Amino acid sequence: MKLISICPSNTELLAYLGLTTSLIGVDNYSDWPEGVKTLPKLGPDLNIDMDKVEELQPDLVLASLTVPGMERNIEELKKRKIPFAIVPNPKTLTEVGDSLLFVGKVTKTEEKAEQLYKKYQLILENYHHLSKQIEHPKTIYWEWWPKPIYTPGANNWLTEISKLAGGRNLFQDKQQSSVKTDWDEVRKRNPDVMCTVWVGVQKEKVNPKVIHSRPHSKQMDAIKNSQLHILEEPLFCRPSPRLLLGLTKIANMLHPTIYPSFNKNKDPLMDEVFLFNY
Repeated sequence: MKLISICPSNTELLAYLGLTTSLIGVDNYSDWPEGVKTLPKLGPDLNIDMDKVEELQPDLVLASLTVPGMERNIEELKKRKIPFAIVPNPKTLTEVGDSLLFVGKVTKTEEKAEQLYKKYQLILENYHHLSKQIEHPKTIYWEWWPKPIYTPGANNWLTEISKLAGGRNLFQDKQQSSVKTDWDEVRKRNPDVMCTVWVGVQKEKVNPKVIHSRPHSKQMDAIKNSQLHILEEPLFCRPSPRLLLGLTKIANMLHPTIYPSFNKNKDPLMDEVFLFNY
């Protein structure tokens, strides 16, 4: 099949299924695995160049509705009669696993998807088991956007990742997937750990001075204890199995004597021995 992905998480799902060589074009933000960087770029996910898509004559376009405004892509694909599938918009880690099964079905790689799904679930179970050893979970403030401040609420995979990593999402009492708040509220809640993952912004472009310059930030426990971390946005903000890499990283950061070590070049889902390193 000649495949096109117009969303980074969809590109990553295809990569896990071994379909990178079937890709003939991707959106501008798709940057993993390395090989997709040489493919024709079709524009940002909210402004896909459908003329280019049509010219490439794909057998299937993997679309998404993870961000408001992506509906225009779907409407244009329908209008031009370009075959497409909409990957479900997951909110939980389990639903991310379900996305693997969905993409496996529409690309006729069901067997591979089933194998990965079983391992994916087993890794989550292992982390759930390890999290039971944590007597005092650390509170984690995740910052998705700096101005206005957005942070994940209860209905979000980062709340699950926090718990599996021996922590607790500072805003898990809010029942939204994304919460608009302010610095005064964050400061009053006084997290043990602060993790900055601004959506769509590369780690290297995040300036920690933005947070350090906020009122009374130096009085907060996380700042005083050097627990402000600038993390890789793709490992925490995209609904693909790469979230397992993010889980591995934050868990080892919080509780290095309990959780496996983190290696950015070792993907838990692709590593044959990962499950036996406990």
